[in-house]
Amino acid sequence: MFSWKRPDHLGVQDGRLTPPKRTPNSVSSQVDAADAQHYIAPIPFEGDASAAIAAVRKVVESMRGATVIRHEDDYLYTEFRTRIMRYVDDVEFFFDPQASLIHLRSASRLGRRDFGVNRARLEVIRARIDQNYRITRPLG
Repeated sequence: MFSWKRPDHLGVQDGRLTPPKRTPNSVSSQVDAADAQHYIAPIPFEGDASAAIAAVRKVVESMRGATVIRHEDDYLYTEFRTRIMRYVDDVEFFFDPQASLIHLRSASRLGRRDFGVNRARLEVIRARIDQNYRITRPLG
């Protein structure tokens, strides 16, 4: 089984998640939208931070390979392990109260390519939050 050290640079600093890696196996809602390789839209959310993060946590916990590592009122850090090779992706969510947005970041720990897995996973989470909680709002 593969085992890699958990990154110690994750979390929120001054209202920002760690920037994505330069490799294509990382996405974030806090990069310039012109960076099509790394940008993913945040999740607009109506309600308070603890409700937003609780909704995200419920969705994440329902997904295969997910482990919640850290849960705070406005932040959630999870790991997703692939079933066969046991690769790990670090996935973070941060509720920005000024903008009423849930910011997202997902990155593979190792390698360069992920064949779109990180982006696709976050889009599934977005869809499930919208479907199950109906607390998101249109962007813009």
